[in-house]
Amino acid sequence: MREILGDLGLFRDGRFALLFSARTISMLGTAFAPVALAFGILELPGASATTLSVVLTAEALPMVLFMLFAGVLADRFPRQRVMMFGEWANALAFCTLSAMLLSGWTPLVALAGAAAISGVAVAVLYPSLTGIIPEVVPPDRLQAGNALLGLGANVARMAGAVAGGATVVFVGGGWALAVSGALFAVAGVLISLVRPTPLAAREERHSVLKDLREGWREFSSRQWIWVVVAQFSILVLAVQAGHGVLGPLLAKESLGGPAAWSAFLAGEAIGTIAGVLVSLRLRPRRPILVGTLLCLPSALPYFLLGSNAPLWVTVAGAFVLGVCFDVFGVLWTTTMQREVPPESLSRVSSYDALGSLMFGPIGLMLAAPAAALMGVQNALLACGGLVVLSTCAALLSPGVRNLRAPGRLEVVSSS
Repeated sequence: MREILGDLGLFRDGRFALLFSARTISMLGTAFAPVALAFGILELPGASATTLSVVLTAEALPMVLFMLFAGVLADRFPRQRVMMFGEWANALAFCTLSAMLLSGWTPLVALAGAAAISGVAVAVLYPSLTGIIPEVVPPDRLQAGNALLGLGANVARMAGAVAGGATVVFVGGGWALAVSGALFAVAGVLISLVRPTPLAAREERHSVLKDLREGWREFSSRQWIWVVVAQFSILVLAVQAGHGVLGPLLAKESLGGPAAWSAFLAGEAIGTIAGVLVSLRLRPRRPILVGTLLCLPSALPYFLLGSNAPLWVTVAGAFVLGVCFDVFGVLWTTTMQREVPPESLSRVSSYDALGSLMFGPIGLMLAAPAAALMGVQNALLACGGLVVLSTCAALLSPGVRNLRAPGRLEVVSSS
């Protein structure tokens, strides 16, 4: 109990409290979006799974293409300001999507263009967030800080999944997207109030290419990083297809529509909250090995969806996925922040995100043809198989199996 109270003491730092609030509100806005966007698009006149794939791909491609440049920005400029830009760009994107759905003016090109703005915003936010946390949280509290930020984000995901689904059911996807946009705007204001302490002087850069080469050197010199990133390039392909297109499509056809899919996402969100409680106490000697092993059970919901399991069983599978992904995320982020020099952290994070996400648009593009060719359920089974195969391949790496955390770390007693 003393350790838990000590972790909660981070909230006495006003900077951490502001960062926590901004991140939580931003994730609440993000949680409204999947159900609102998926069913808002699918309910448009003449829309199909292909329409949804096009819009989601338009969001995912700029996110991937802009990611490396976003890492350079976050290492060159104050990360707080870069995050402000990302939050407000997201607000613009979702308010625009909301206005189009509410007005009935929904040409596919315009929908894709607004989604692309959101993709750029997400690219900006990820490396900046990874880099700003060590500027706010003391080194010996990094795992606790990451876990608490995850707790706020996960509670927001759960609340947003439920509230977003209810908003779509009762008033439509357009209003849910408007709520998302407003929440992103508030998060940007809160980020503007954070005053982080940079850990290292920012070196004068001669060119973007030089910055990228330095970031690549830090990234490629660590086997555990690039192997897990390669694993996630395949895993994210499967997750994007399953969560972005195939899952909502199956929910519409046979599970009960947006309410059922919201229940699935809520189960996942509850799992991530449970995962925070695990990650606050878990101190494995080999954090990357433990995190990678936890990716194996994350295939469970796709196998359940593809096997025509009852909705409550599928929601339980989503809960397992949430626990596993959250614990992995905390272990991964904390290890990166400890092992990578602060002045290069955002660039290494951008290579991490680029590699992990680069096949995501392909998953979105292939989801609709795969559903048409083999059926939605068989396509979901294939997603689960890709998760398992990519994880087993990563476990062959000595760097993944052998990297040890500093000091003697173990599961912390709650007494």
